[in-house]
Amino acid sequence: MSERTVFAYFNTPDQAKAALEQLRGLKLVDYAIERIDGYAGLGIQSLDKLGATITGDFPGLGYLTLGGDFDGPDAGILAGSSVSASGYSSGGPENRVTGRDIMLVAIVEEEDYERADEIVRAAGAL
Repeated sequence: MSERTVFAYFNTPDQAKAALEQLRGLKLVDYAIERIDGYAGLGIQSLDKLGATITGDFPGLGYLTLGGDFDGPDAGILAGSSVSASGYSSGGPENRVTGRDIMLVAIVEEEDYERADEIVRAAGAL
């Protein structure tokens, strides 16, 4: 049998998880839920590394606030100019990011593709 892939973008991880629970009733081959971002890398992922801010042992603001891991200083400087990096604004209420930055990728058997698409759209996916 052939398989098809559903890409669905959500506002929150809970929306994606709710859609996934419904997709489990179909012939689900594989899935992943990831947060997507415009910046490469993981950046600071642990409070243990925050001590580096005192010593200055970090590559830049984009690394600290955006979780970026940039190949060169130019990309880091450009990312640091983002309003999300500075913390002054993210454009949403209560300074929260308002975009669809949660991606659910689900691989289903072709016969279940239309139903899977309906499920993720009903759960709020783009």
